[in-house]
Amino acid sequence: MKFINSKLALFLVTSCMVFGSVSAQEIIKDEPVQDTVKPRAPKGKMKVDGIVAVVGDFVVLDSDIDMMYKELQAQEVSVKDITRCELLGKLMEDKLYAHHAIQDSIIVSDVEVNERMQQQIDYFVEQLGSEQRMVEYFKKRDLPSFKEELFEMIKNQKLTEQMQKKIIDEVEVTPEEVKIFFSKFKGDEIPQFGAEVEIAQIVVKPEISQEEKQKVIDRLKEIKKEVEGGASFYSKAVLYSEDPGSRSSGGFYKMTRKTAFVKEFKDAAFSLDEGEISDPVETEFGYHLIYVEKIRGQEIDVRHILMKPKVSKEAEAAAKKKIENIRERILSGEITFADAAKSESDEKETRNSGGLLMNPRTLETRFELTKLPSELYSAVYDLKEGDITQPLLEDDPRTGKVFKIMTVATRYPDHKADFAQDYLKIKELALKEKQIGVIGEWSEEKIKETYIKVAKEYQYCKFANHWVKK
Repeated sequence: MKFINSKLALFLVTSCMVFGSVSAQEIIKDEPVQDTVKPRAPKGKMKVDGIVAVVGDFVVLDSDIDMMYKELQAQEVSVKDITRCELLGKLMEDKLYAHHAIQDSIIVSDVEVNERMQQQIDYFVEQLGSEQRMVEYFKKRDLPSFKEELFEMIKNQKLTEQMQKKIIDEVEVTPEEVKIFFSKFKGDEIPQFGAEVEIAQIVVKPEISQEEKQKVIDRLKEIKKEVEGGASFYSKAVLYSEDPGSRSSGGFYKMTRKTAFVKEFKDAAFSLDEGEISDPVETEFGYHLIYVEKIRGQEIDVRHILMKPKVSKEAEAAAKKKIENIRERILSGEITFADAAKSESDEKETRNSGGLLMNPRTLETRFELTKLPSELYSAVYDLKEGDITQPLLEDDPRTGKVFKIMTVATRYPDHKADFAQDYLKIKELALKEKQIGVIGEWSEEKIKETYIKVAKEYQYCKFANHWVKK
């Protein structure tokens, strides 16, 4: 894979709404498609939906390209300069990865697919207003047929992701390679890094009464007794679980000892025998009832029901008053923000660092301002160093409602890359370049050995890869 037109960058990274169909239809005999924005059928000809490319066991339909345009527009991405040739090339890349993922026995579970499908549907409903409008927008017959196509598309996309990950998993760069990479840039070519900030926060959680906790524990014990008496754990999870990621699938997760679950949950799950149900297990998310459905060596299939104790209005008001008092003490100079975070914050992940947030992508405390998540950006973008936000109420999916105050600890202006100061960022760029090279070599090799056919009207496209075999 070579560098693809930058107009597609956002889409290629984030989009997952390209409908891949596998039905074979008549290939359209049209005039050659020029590499323009939106080529249309010649005047006087009726254009029917047909196969425009075949990659291994997959096909690409002309309507798939139309659907990609609709997805881009739904995400408010300008399509006026994006050509059908570019989109076809992207589709064919995805099919190449998916085809070889299947050949390499890469497996994607239905649970994973269903979870992402629901997230995608939720996004479109939010953007378009309703499920009916979503179905009409994408010109599908009804919601079930929409879901069926979306399921196949997401499954193929996850195969693509797994294949790409497998290709680049072991790619690394040495310090010498990073140095050589950076030495290529001279003068105005040196990368410019945007303004960055270090953000700190103090979090106060409303206290939950022991009475409320016991109410949840007792309810989970009742459900356990009902399941042991013959009731369906799956049905109980669908009805009562407060875990949005697994509720629709009956609380199902597949896990190993290396899976990123909280320790208490993992320890409880691996202590159970097949068919056994735990007593209520407390984690930072709430209380869980865990059922081990199947054990296969080091891998287990579990179902769980999550219930969260409710916060009273009195506890919420007390937490708000506490965070307001902390803020006043900092502003008066009685205590520094960092010391207040260490002594008062209820967030253990940031408490010891004086409240500083860690950038999960770089594992540094710096965040590029323009790449902050929208909710974080809106809270801090106009803060000067040392300014503190008003108390913010946040409904955290893990811990429920929390109050927080935030500050910009340090601002770093935009600047030209400096090898010593920006080594980790430069290393990341060098690694990406090396990964692109490795993927490019893989693509060239696999294109040669894979059955690929491009419809005549698209053979004149200026593809980044050699899809049209001579």
